[in-house]
Amino acid sequence: MGRKIYQFCKLTVGCLVIFAFSNNSFASELDEIVNANKTSFQKIALEIWDLAELGYLENQSSKLLSDELEANGFAIQKGVAGIPTSFIAEYNNGGPVIGILGEFDALPGLAQTNSPFKEVADNNTGAGHACGHHLFGAASAWAAVTIKEWIEQNKIKGTIRFYGTPAEEGGSGKVYMVRAGLFEDVDVVLHWHPDDENSANSRTSNSNKSGKFKFKGISAHAAGAPELGRSALDGVEGMNHMVNMMREHIPQESRIHYVITKGGLAPNVVPDDAEVYYYIRHPEMQVVDELFERVVKIAEGAAIGTETSMTYEVMHGNYSLLPNDTIQKIVHNNLSNLGGIKYTESENKYAKEIYQTLIKPSSEIGSQENVLPFKTTHSYGSTDVGDVSWVVPTAGLRTATWVPGTAAHSWQAVSTGGTSIGLKGAELAAQTMANSIKEIFENPDKIIEAKQELINRTGEEFDYKPLLGDRLPPLDYRKIN
Repeated sequence: MGRKIYQFCKLTVGCLVIFAFSNNSFASELDEIVNANKTSFQKIALEIWDLAELGYLENQSSKLLSDELEANGFAIQKGVAGIPTSFIAEYNNGGPVIGILGEFDALPGLAQTNSPFKEVADNNTGAGHACGHHLFGAASAWAAVTIKEWIEQNKIKGTIRFYGTPAEEGGSGKVYMVRAGLFEDVDVVLHWHPDDENSANSRTSNSNKSGKFKFKGISAHAAGAPELGRSALDGVEGMNHMVNMMREHIPQESRIHYVITKGGLAPNVVPDDAEVYYYIRHPEMQVVDELFERVVKIAEGAAIGTETSMTYEVMHGNYSLLPNDTIQKIVHNNLSNLGGIKYTESENKYAKEIYQTLIKPSSEIGSQENVLPFKTTHSYGSTDVGDVSWVVPTAGLRTATWVPGTAAHSWQAVSTGGTSIGLKGAELAAQTMANSIKEIFENPDKIIEAKQELINRTGEEFDYKPLLGDRLPPLDYRKIN
């Protein structure tokens, strides 16, 4: 039968109902609303998966989500914080304001079909949703519509606000939105993320600051007149060498990584233009800033030593995730009640095939049926959700949209995200967020408690200042990568 047996994975509107079974047996008055909107949002998720638009270029993906929310009675504000692909969709019925984050950007160089084999897709962008943001945006909007209809049916005083947030992958889209004050009147924010397991932990992360260091030299014939040249590449290599020596003298929680983005065009020409792109991470924002300044000094020294000139540009910066146990425990309780993801026979066949392509997977097929116990965890990665979490009580969850053992930013994540397995995880996320928001609206004291916890964690004198400073949104992924 070959690979055609996996055609169940490339779902169409007509077969969504056939393969997107309910994730669990947990009864909720929201179930009927969730199910009524299932076909629409699963279709949108798959359309965004097909589009695979890069950060700040997600014009069609953003429009799909904003149009659907507008059709469902939300007021739309587009191009917020100076970003054309950003938007806010709000249903205002007074009362507390609860925000839901939605992402929709893809990653470059990961175009992949939904086969359990590595098959490069032929698309215009050459990109793929290796972090599952097509599911992220669609399921978050699904939850927003569900709560909006529940508010109407039950005449609840409450406002639901969906944030369409571009360019999470290295673009810090949410940071510009926080800096613009778009979260100042929000009481609680929820978010989620695709994963290979189900969890709603009290999660922290590394803060992050990145920069491009550009060296200018003098070109010359590398053999005929090398003494007349000054190599910009020497400046880059000198900088990298000194940064690598610096690693011995930094806090052990730190992470520094780089790529040379320009290094010259021909070996027989002394390069007069070279560039290196750095990421610097640490759990504490102040340490990240300190490490970044040390790297800048190294770059300045490398320029002096190679008789070149150097300029640098801060590309993005993210705060660490700040937990809020008050809200996080509500989310965990609802996820636990709903349960995990169960595969059909066809999905199990697909899962077993793609599982064989994973390198030493840490979890096995079947683990996606469980929900991990509540605990505090730390991720060494970074996210622009971090900046939101320092100004509004924020909580999140992760659901099994990928086969257990799958790494984010991999072709396997792209593949599974375009199947009914990915859609089941998205449905579980929508259900969990909707049930959690319902519980928060019904227990307004939890909002007061969550805000006090935020103050306790940040300190009374906390003043938000973005790590990326006053730079403007680049508006084009190709300018930040």
